Amino acid sequence: MDNSLYAAVDLGSNSFHMIIAHLSEGRFRVVDRLKERVRLAEGMDERKRISPEAMQRGLDCLALFAERLANLHPEHVRIAGTYTLRRASNAHEFVQQASRLLGHPIDVISGQEEARLIYQGVAHTQHVEGQVLVVDIGGGSTELIIGEGFTPHALTSRKMGCVSFTQHFFSDGKLSERQFTAAMLEAQHQLDPIREQYRTLGWQACLGSSGSIRAVHDVLVQEGLSEGGITLGALELLRQKMIESKKCGNLKLAGLPEERREVLPAAVAILLALFHTLKIERMDYSDGALREGLLYEFEERLQHHDIRERTTEALSRHYHLDVRQASRVEQTALTLFDAVQGEWQLEHTPYRALLGWAARLHEIGMAINYSGIHRHSAYILQHTDLPGFSQEDQTLLAALARFQRKALRLEEMPPLPSHGTMTVLRCLRLLRLAVALHHRRQDELLPALEIVVSEETLTLRLPANWCEANRLLMQNLEKEQRYCREAGWPLLLESV
Repeated sequence: MDNSLYAAVDLGSNSFHMIIAHLSEGRFRVVDRLKERVRLAEGMDERKRISPEAMQRGLDCLALFAERLANLHPEHVRIAGTYTLRRASNAHEFVQQASRLLGHPIDVISGQEEARLIYQGVAHTQHVEGQVLVVDIGGGSTELIIGEGFTPHALTSRKMGCVSFTQHFFSDGKLSERQFTAAMLEAQHQLDPIREQYRTLGWQACLGSSGSIRAVHDVLVQEGLSEGGITLGALELLRQKMIESKKCGNLKLAGLPEERREVLPAAVAILLALFHTLKIERMDYSDGALREGLLYEFEERLQHHDIRERTTEALSRHYHLDVRQASRVEQTALTLFDAVQGEWQLEHTPYRALLGWAARLHEIGMAINYSGIHRHSAYILQHTDLPGFSQEDQTLLAALARFQRKALRLEEMPPLPSHGTMTVLRCLRLLRLAVALHHRRQDELLPALEIVVSEETLTLRLPANWCEANRLLMQNLEKEQRYCREAGWPLLLESV
């Protein structure tokens, strides 16, 4: 196993990408790139189901990727699913099969998170002075970000992509003024909600980071329509050339890869809408993209600047959490985790960190009301933008908060296909026990905890004199014991 190699995999709507990099002296050097066009979005029907054929194309591609990932450390691999895997009603079927094939979990990320990672990919690969507008046109969505340095100031993901627009506006292979106008109007409609915000923020430079934008850029330059960069005038000339060709199959454009021919008209229509709506003067191409953003997340975490840690701290401040109580519950939950991780095979997993963040945020619902705090906490965590967290990790945090106290209605547990049910329930047990132990909200109240695990039975041993002096707290622990018994979780309380 090579511990110096890291991999980032982007499961896009049009293509799957993988980047392998060697870490040396705290910096990454790319050693390999792989790309396969799988057209996942192209196989999604009106019921938002990915077709078996599209799934098989994706799995065939990932079988090749799996060979390259075989000798990498599990913690050095990150795989992200984007628009189509967010939208498809049967995405979980593909994610489960793909995870087994790759031997690694797949994070299906939100549009906001995709935009943030794209920006990080661009910011780490291309230096721009002042504020920059970054645009990424994918197969199913377009991400737009305004940022400066490594800090994004505005993030959005719009439902317009080169594959989805091809299906809606250019599916017959014809190229007409009417089709371009319809596609542009729909793209402008998608951009209307963010138009004023983005134009007010402004930017000094604009960069495009996707394969579609690179294809348009290369065609404009090689056709002599631009001396460099993408401009509105050059796009209008390209659109006219395409309309004169009448059919996509007739397109003969210098610099146009064959695999981009079919989706080029949609990409041009989206770019025209962007230039008109946001008043973009010029767009240059950047090599940085989502996969580079995923890669540089490793660097951030190695330097102990985990974006998820910053997200948790920001939420704590925003909702004015009782940080002392949150810290008590977190430290106890992690102490319990460390005591059982060997028996429950939790070493080298992400669950210790996730349990800690859930403990730190478990009272976030107090901002709404103490009554029903667990439900309020779950709602906030599920519906707040959490930079750094995948959609499923966000759902896991919300689920842990939802079932932190009171009777367990586990039939309401949301599906978490990337997380083992048994592991999730075990983490939940530890969080509940930590919450129950700190019911009195006092520092230095608890004795040294001794917990013994035997399969699914947890035994908590407490000093007899402490139990006698803390009868109210013992009543609370006994109540938790009854809740666990009803769920089929053996919890024994022993005074020693």
